[in-house]
Formats: sequence, C-alpha cells, structure tokens
Amino acid sequence: MYVVILLGNGTLILISILDSHLHTPILGTLSFLDICYTTTSIPSTLVSFLSERKTISFSGCAVQMFLGLAMGTTECVLLGMMAFDRYVAICNPLRYPIIMSKNSYVPMAAGSWFAGVVNSVVQTAFVVQLPFCRNNIINHFSCEILAVMKLACADISGNEFIMLIATTLFTLMPLLLIVISYSLIIVSILKIRSSEGRSKVFSTCSAHLTVVIIFYGTILFMYMKPKSKETLKSDDLDATDKLISMFYGVMTPMMNPLIYSLRNKDVKEAVKYLLNRKFFSK
Repeated sequence: MYVVILLGNGTLILISILDSHLHTPILGTLSFLDICYTTTSIPSTLVSFLSERKTISFSGCAVQMFLGLAMGTTECVLLGMMAFDRYVAICNPLRYPIIMSKNSYVPMAAGSWFAGVVNSVVQTAFVVQLPFCRNNIINHFSCEILAVMKLACADISGNEFIMLIATTLFTLMPLLLIVISYSLIIVSILKIRSSEGRSKVFSTCSAHLTVVIIFYGTILFMYMKPKSKETLKSDDLDATDKLISMFYGVMTPMMNPLIYSLRNKDVKEAVKYLLNRKFFSK
C-alpha cells in the first residue's frame, strides 16, 4: 500500500509539474502532502512489523505525533481550498486564470501548511507536558495523539477541549467552506439546460467531492466523538479507532490518485497529452 501511495501520488506530482495545461496546481500539493503524511507513520510501522524492535523514544513519539497532526490538519484546510478552486472553475470559468493565478494558489497552499503547523505545535506542546506514569504501551499503530493522551495519569479534559477548538477551526471551518462552495456549484449546475453540460460540470468536481466524503467522514467520527468515557471502556473501541485512523491515514492517500485519475477529466487529458508527446518525440 505504501508503494502504491508513493507511485500514484508521485505520478500526479510529475503530471502537475510537466503539463502546463493542467489547471489544478493544488492537486500536486495534495499529492505531496499525502506522501509526507503517510511517511510519518507507515515506515516505522513496517519496521515494527518486520523486526524485533517494538519501541520508540518519547522524543521520537512526540516528533511523529507532531508531524502526523500537522499533515492531517494541512490536508483538511487544503481540501477546503480545493473546493473554492472548483467553485471558481465552474461558476467563474472566464476569470479562473486570474483568480486562481500563482499569486493566489501559492499563498493558499502556504496558508494550509501554516495552519497545520500551528495546530500541531499547540496540541503537541500540551500533550508532552502531561505526566506519563502508568502503562507505556501505545495501543495503536503509531504515536497518534488520542492514543498517547490515554496513557497520561492526569485529567486530559483540558487537552480534549483544545482538541475540540482545533477541530472546529481547522476541520469544521474548511468543511463549511466546502459545503458553501458545492451549494453554489449545485445551483450553477441546475441552471445548465443540457444534460451533457451538467454531466461535464459534475465530472469536474466529482473527484474532489469523493475524496472529501471519504476523508472527512472518517476523521470527524474519530475526533468529534466524546473521548473521556471512551478511555475507560474495552479494547473494542480502541480497535475501531485504529481501523479508522488506518482508513483516513493510509487508504485515502492510496485512493486519491486513482480517484483523481478516473474522475477528473483534466488529469486524464494531461496523461494522454504527456503520453502522446513522449510517443511523438521518439
């Protein structure tokens, strides 16, 4: 799965760099983010599976927790930016090259990364200050922040409150932008009289909408449900959490290139263009 993630997202990055006809530069940023996101956890997990080494230092765990949270937050914000990109492309196609120029999408991408880093710094700083005097076995594939918080021998309600605020700012606010953008897109689609035109417009945004549903559906279930009572319950809930985190942390980055390749007309045209150019250059 990790190899598929590297190859698929690497291909999308290469396409976005080589093909100037592909008017979705943020897509390359998303692919790069997916590679970074999975690289923070999968290699160490594979090492623990294939060797006798089952431990990680406290500082190493903090770094892994920081990077994973930063990448996840960045992806949430970036998906909101991509929804706005689709809105401009569909509702204001003639102004798209002006609105979504390099001067626009570079600050948007940089802002997504900045939001991820800020959120991760704050949450990681509060978690590493907790006292850990009980069990030192993390019941998870990696140093996921909820799994680490469960090991603390102190009240974590303050950390949960900070997590709730962060989830509202960096997850629900981008989701609100996505809902508003797609509401305006649906209104625009309904104004198109021809069924062929509606189908063409829908195919433009269906790939992004599919990714949003998969990613946000799992991550909201993971971080918006109550945590305090869950800490005292059985390992069944822990197993559910691990499977959910595996889905949005591994399955989604693996499926993103496939979804965008099959559902995004711009990407398919870019692949054909590059293949034809390579063929004729020979």
